[in-house]
Amino acid sequence: MKIAIIPARGGSKRIPGKNIRDFLGKPIIGYSIEVALQSGLFDRVVVTTDSDEIAKTAISFGAEVPFVRSSHLSDDYATMTDVMLDCVEKLLNDGYSFDMFCCLMPTAPFIFPELLVDANELTLDSGNDAVISVSEFAFPIQRAFVQNEKGFMALREPEFEMLRSNDMEPAYHDAGQFYFLRLKPFQEQKRFFMSASKPFILPAHMVQDIDTEDDWIYAEQLYETLLKRGERC
Repeated sequence: MKIAIIPARGGSKRIPGKNIRDFLGKPIIGYSIEVALQSGLFDRVVVTTDSDEIAKTAISFGAEVPFVRSSHLSDDYATMTDVMLDCVEKLLNDGYSFDMFCCLMPTAPFIFPELLVDANELTLDSGNDAVISVSEFAFPIQRAFVQNEKGFMALREPEFEMLRSNDMEPAYHDAGQFYFLRLKPFQEQKRFFMSASKPFILPAHMVQDIDTEDDWIYAEQLYETLLKRGERC
């Protein structure tokens, strides 16, 4: 059995009701549920939430909500690792049987089914514990600035000052879109970025944090622009 797990708590502070807020015509979590179902990868798509409203919305899009998430895993201090460990333990206790799962974020409207299929192929490599969605930093991090003790700007890594950007090693950051994780090493290491994790590199236009009202507006504008250009998103 293959399972997708979508974590969606109800207590978003910066954007109240974020996980079920309307995003160009439907609740934003609906995009994540639909892409998981359309990928054909998963026998079950599970949403872990503490909110009755989120649960009803998730079920209406075809997801399962087999339990209510504990309140101590729904506050601002609960980590995503804690939430996932709790969820997989409950699913196993309920008779679900799986050795790999996908954690898909509830605010990921730019992901489409083929991406999940391609990422899953990487996960099937026997040497991988995880496949993590990442994106390349737009500017070489080797040329980052810091403030020195006098408040003046200083290069964090001055040895790279005269090196061409094209000669610098690319660096990546967590895209925060999806994570394919093998169950046993995840339970043992208790972290997403495990010792044998491979990157799944996403283009910048598919990676948009949605944490503020400005982020939301920009994401909707970007989504509409991509649709007008005929690009999948």
